[in-house]
Amino acid sequence: MKTLFNNDFNIKNVGEVVTLYGWVAKKRDLGGLIFIDLRDRSGIIQIVISPENKFYNKALEIKNEYVLKVSGTIIERQSKNMDIPTGEVELSVSDLEILNTSLVLPIELNEENLSLEDTRLKYRYLDLRRPKLKEKFFIRHNILKAVRNYLDENKFIELETPILTKSTPEGARDYLVPSRVNKGSFYALPQSPQIFKQLLMVAGFERYYQIAKCFRDEDLRSDRQPEFTQIDMEMSFADEEDIFRICEGMFKKIMKDVKGIDIKVPFDRLTYDEAMSKYGSDKPDTRFDMLLNDITDIFNNTSFELFKNVINDGGIINALVVRDNASNYSRKKIDELTDFVKKYGAKGLAWVKVQDNELSGSIVKNLSDEEINNLKDKLNIQNNDLVLIVADKKKTVYSSLGALRNKLGKELNLIDNDKYNFLWITDFPMFEYSELEGRYLAQHHPFTMPKDVDTLTTPEKCYARAYDSVLNGYELASGSVRIHDKNIQSKVFEALNISEEEAKAKFGFLLEAFKYGAPPHIGIGFGLDRLTMILSDTDNIRDVVTFPKTAQATCLMTEAPSVVDTKQLDELGIKLK
Repeated sequence: MKTLFNNDFNIKNVGEVVTLYGWVAKKRDLGGLIFIDLRDRSGIIQIVISPENKFYNKALEIKNEYVLKVSGTIIERQSKNMDIPTGEVELSVSDLEILNTSLVLPIELNEENLSLEDTRLKYRYLDLRRPKLKEKFFIRHNILKAVRNYLDENKFIELETPILTKSTPEGARDYLVPSRVNKGSFYALPQSPQIFKQLLMVAGFERYYQIAKCFRDEDLRSDRQPEFTQIDMEMSFADEEDIFRICEGMFKKIMKDVKGIDIKVPFDRLTYDEAMSKYGSDKPDTRFDMLLNDITDIFNNTSFELFKNVINDGGIINALVVRDNASNYSRKKIDELTDFVKKYGAKGLAWVKVQDNELSGSIVKNLSDEEINNLKDKLNIQNNDLVLIVADKKKTVYSSLGALRNKLGKELNLIDNDKYNFLWITDFPMFEYSELEGRYLAQHHPFTMPKDVDTLTTPEKCYARAYDSVLNGYELASGSVRIHDKNIQSKVFEALNISEEEAKAKFGFLLEAFKYGAPPHIGIGFGLDRLTMILSDTDNIRDVVTFPKTAQATCLMTEAPSVVDTKQLDELGIKLK
């Protein structure tokens, strides 16, 4: 068995006789001496074979990605490479065995000349040979090691919950699995272990965690996969402050163990309403300023028809101030920003520039002197500032300006990429109205405890004891205090227009369990893939999933999903439409 890794060796090991295994990353024939960069999972070590060596002719046959077993003596390198851990030493070969050959790879492993992503995904097992990609999986491993050690120290027990479960269609679409034994019936793959971990609290385990596989059939993006891994936790006899303290301690350990960074605890906190009004997002990136400014009151008595109609229709007017950058934004660039906010539902983007202490812009001629002066005072507008304004329904204003803020933060290099800003978002709305279904839906899930039970009769004013963890503009986790009182649960179902029969059909086993001494409990689930993505300095979640799916939810390597034969469908009692 292989017992040594390349990066185990440095100048202190000179003179040692060792046997190493790995792949040929590069071979150089310098008209006599042959140098081979031998790669294993830990890194590169150089091996050297002279013309007098009895294995010299065999070494001439070697090509890139051949698999070798090499024995020899660690010696000091004449020409050192201080960019790698083994750069002061090399292996002088005394025995060489070619364990396997390799065809020319269909993809490049050179970081500076990478193949197209689709090609790399097709040959993912080769792409994973890239040291930079492999590093990300060691980060993932170290995160999990820190999590398990920390939660064990805090008396959590690791338990598993079923993968084949019951479909409870709330939130994203379920992946369904047909039953061969019970034809016409289906299992669902879990969107989260939510119901089961609550049942584990009823069962009296008190502190549970799981590295859980979850599945959601939803539209994909760069930070989302159809199957993902969640660090799932639940606690009995605890409240928000307890879970904040436990999670902050866990992240303090992760950041110290994985990144060597001491982070500040406790984390900053914002309510949902504060986050939306300041940042236009419930997952704000707080590494840079440029906050949203509510300027609705300036135009309460305006004669500008556009703003007047928005206010009369119950909308709001918000602005972003881009400091000292008016000269960098031509009319063409502002038109591009206008097209950008339209993707988020905004009808347009009004703008004002201050150059040479003169105001210009798309709406200046429509504003009174008083409105202009109030705008200058409220926004503290200075020379060369650019003001970008959206007037619309509150939801549209926040989503469009929030997205624009993030775009400008990147464009103008306002973000400190060496910062890790953790925070909690608290006091989420209990419900959100679905135009599609014509009713209120649970924003988190229907087992979330409301802050005030009396507000359940006015869903638009009801807030939940729910919270998210946010890191650098990404939602990292979501959790809540759970309902353990059957009377409160009934009132929540009533607010959601879920009948007693429907509740029993969807969640009957959980509701039945709550009749037998359910303790107060609280929980949270962290996205492991997303956390690894952030800590490994990539913005593509596929980089931290061993065998990921494309944006179309396909696996280019295995060609899944695929057609199955008629015999399999017949066994399941299924006919394709």
